[in-house]
This record gives sequence, C-alpha cells and structure tokens, in this order.
Amino acid sequence: MKHMHIDSIVIYLTLVLVGLVLGSFAGASVWRLRARQLVQDKSSGEHVDHDEYARLNKLTKSTLVNDRSQCLHCSYTLKWYDLIPLFSWMNLRGRCRKCRKPIGFMEPLIEVGVAAFFVLSYMYWPYPLNDALEVARLILWLIAGVGLAILFVYDTKWYLLPDKVNFAVIGIGALSALSVFINSHDKPGTIISILGSVFILSGIYLILYIYSKGKWIGFGDIKLGLGLGLLLADWELAFVALFAANLIGCILVLPAMVMGKLKRNSHVPFGPLLIIGSVIAGLAGVYLLSSYSFYLP
Repeated sequence: MKHMHIDSIVIYLTLVLVGLVLGSFAGASVWRLRARQLVQDKSSGEHVDHDEYARLNKLTKSTLVNDRSQCLHCSYTLKWYDLIPLFSWMNLRGRCRKCRKPIGFMEPLIEVGVAAFFVLSYMYWPYPLNDALEVARLILWLIAGVGLAILFVYDTKWYLLPDKVNFAVIGIGALSALSVFINSHDKPGTIISILGSVFILSGIYLILYIYSKGKWIGFGDIKLGLGLGLLLADWELAFVALFAANLIGCILVLPAMVMGKLKRNSHVPFGPLLIIGSVIAGLAGVYLLSSYSFYLP
C-alpha cells in the first residue's frame, strides 16, 4: 500500500469523486440500455413486460443533445442538485423529489462500487507506474471498470450482457494488451501469454458453448471473457480469475441449492462472477501466485 502523503490524499480524493461521477453514469446507462433492449425485443416480436416497457420507454425518446435524467415513475426531469452522486440520493432519502416514490438502491450502490474500485485499483495496483504506458494501462483498467460495472448490474438483473458494452470492454482490453506488449522485453512470450489468457477466459467457454449448443453458457459470456482476457494479458492471472469465479460461484450457489432456493436447472448469471474473479486476479493475482510458488516444495 502506498504511503499517505498529501499527494496521495489528493489522488485518492480525486479517484473517489471521479469514481462517483462515472458510477452515476454507469447507473444511468444501465436503464437506457434496458429501455432500448425492450424496444428492440418488442419490435422483433418477443414477449416483454408491459409495465416495465411503459416505464422505461420514455428513456428512448431523447436524443444525445437533450437526454436528461428523469424519474422513472413520474418523468420529473432531475435538476443539477438532484444529480450530485450519492449525496443527492442521501439528501432525498432515496425518493423522487416530486412524486416521493422510491428511487431504489441500485444507483448509489453502483456509484459507491465504482468509486471503491477506483481507489482499490490504485491502492493495490501490482505494476510500477514509472512510464506513460504503465500509467495508461492503469487508466484503461479504470475505464474498463465502468463498463464492467454496467455489465455486472445488467447481467445480475436481466441475465444478459449488452453487446455495446462488451465490445467497448474488448476494445479497451485490446489497447491495454497492446501497452503490455510494447513494454515487454520478451515479446514472443508476451503474445503467447495474452493468447493463453484469452483462451482460458473466452476460448474454453466458446468450446462449451459449441458443445452444448448454447445451453450451458451464453455467447455474451464469451465476449466478456475476451475483454477480460485482454485486460489481464497473462495466462496465469486468467487462470486465477477463472478459479476465483468458480470458487465464488460454488460458495454462493451450493448453500442456495441445499436450502432449496435454487434448483439444478436454475439460471445463474456467470458474468458477475467472472468480473469479480478477474478484478481479484488483476489486483491480487500477482501476490497470490508468488505466495503459491513460495510454498511449493
């Protein structure tokens, strides 16, 4: 952990504020993506929830220029003082200023989650920040975290990973992997490690997807794994991510199955688990691997 000098305090404060703002953006993006997904599903003849469609359809009427945040219940257009991340929600006690209906806990949780991700990423970043490329890699990691927050919430609520966000994470991951390659002294070995990382977090699921004809895993998870594999850019870290994701899944799912809350055929979103596993691998994987090798005979 870095020493808390005045410069560090300024950096951490900046990370918290930027994280809260981008977390607010992530929360707003979740609802807009859902609204457009419902419109697309209805136009293609798929069944959609009527109440949800009516409530969110208003979000698709705005253009990029006049898009303003609004209450999903009464369509009240939020003023600037309603949009201060976390503090506005706390001041209003989680309710709309006009109709007083509950706003929900998702928005503040995303804001706090992204801010915490920013702070922990800087605090436990395992690589030196001695040159522009290494700093750029950290910045790309933080930006990707905003997209991962959107995917985490969306997959948790609706069991779907939007392509737009997945492709954005893949693009950011590609830039991050490129920075690793440029900074590497063993370029052939780095290419092999990046490809191995992609195979572990995406290729294995592609094989399962093809074998099960899409019954065991969704294609969105394959795209997510591609982005995460590129972000980690190391096959050993990818293995740590995969192991952590499955371990957390077992810890969460097995007790629920024993208590009868989940059945064998229940659908469990794997995207959030893969995201958590990859964040653990990205920030603590180097330490875990070095500790493991230390205890080997």
